[in-house]
Formats: sequence, structure tokens, C-alpha cells
Amino acid sequence: MSGAGDRGKALARWPGTGLLGLFLLPMSLSLEVSVGKATTIYAVNGTEILLPCTFSSCFGFENLSFSWFYNSTETFRVLIEGSVKNEKSDPKLKSKGDDRITLVGTTKEKQNNISILLRDLEFSDSGKYTCHVKNPKEKDLEHQATIILQVVDKLEKVDNTVTLIILGVVGGVIGLLVFILLLKKFIAFILKKTREKKKECLVSSSGNDNTENGLPGSKAEEKPPTKV
Repeated sequence: MSGAGDRGKALARWPGTGLLGLFLLPMSLSLEVSVGKATTIYAVNGTEILLPCTFSSCFGFENLSFSWFYNSTETFRVLIEGSVKNEKSDPKLKSKGDDRITLVGTTKEKQNNISILLRDLEFSDSGKYTCHVKNPKEKDLEHQATIILQVVDKLEKVDNTVTLIILGVVGGVIGLLVFILLLKKFIAFILKKTREKKKECLVSSSGNDNTENGLPGSKAEEKPPTKV
């Protein structure tokens, strides 16, 4: 009886748990922020770099707020803060903590881009840059993504020698396989033609033998009838 009662309670709880899961699932998948596929980017000292950031929301947004943070082992500071009224409005800056930063993104045409451009890079600019978004339309749901910037003296050239060698070897192997396949077909064609010629030769030779032996259809010499 106790087992049946436990099962009954479990079944009674299940619909509520399922409905709660269905309610929480879209909330967890609605607002998303991305800074691209690369987790670390490199830039040369004295140049500029684009720090990408885009966001998406399945439920749209209104009065969305965003900000960029800088964080290193020694410093934490807010770079910019801004807001976007709706999908038809471009983002507006509320505050900027560094004059070297320019907001270059747009939210028009569903781009939802709030990237920033950082000019006159210094070695001290190396660190973590976090793009943070908050959407009041989704009950102030928040999400953020972080990208790491490394400011270097010069960018090292990537040695593609090994890659080129591998591509050359793979291309050579493929070419050899194609050549072998074509050669095989050519040899099969020659052998087929050779067998056909031998067959024709044998048929012709058999016809000549029959003619010489006086078999039906031959033209053997006729002997004159014997006189009595």
C-alpha cells in the first residue's frame, strides 16, 4: 500500500514539475550574448582593435541596457554603458570611461550589434573584456560574454609549411589513385578488344579448315563419272 501511495504522490507531482520545466526552458534559452568564436584575440601595440558583441532574444527587447567591463589582475573598470529603446532604435551611450572607445554597433535590421572599437592600444590594455546585457522585457534577464585581448609588440607569422606539405601529399595520393583507376580501365578496354580480335580470328580460321576438308559448303574438286 505504501508503494502505491508513493507512486500516486509521484504522479501527482509530475505534471507540476513538467509545467515548471516548460516555463523555465524558454527563459534559459531566450537572451544570449556572443563575442564571436575566438576566445582570445591579438593586436599590435599602438593600433586599434574591434571587440565584437552581439545579442539575441526570442521575445524581443525594450529599454535594453548594455555595458562593457574591463578586468585584469590589477584593475576593474566600466568602459561604457548604454541602452537600446527597441528593435528600430540604435544604441545610445549613457557614459564612457575611456575616450579611445567608440561604439560601432547597430541594432537596426536585426543586427543587434553593440561592438566597440578600441584605438591607440597599449600593453596595459591586455585583459578580459566583458559584454553585459540586461533585458527588462524578460523580467530583467541578464547575460554576458567575455573575450580576452592580448596586446603584443608584433604579430608572429604563422608557418604554413607543414600544412602545405600535408595538402601536397594528400593531393598527390588522390592524383595517384585517379591515375591508377584510369589505367585500370584502359587496360581492361585493351584486353577486351584483344579478346574480341582473337575470337574473330578463331571463327575465320575454323571456316577455312572446313573448306579445305571438303565439308558441306566447300568447293572441293568434282571427279568425273567412271565410264563402264
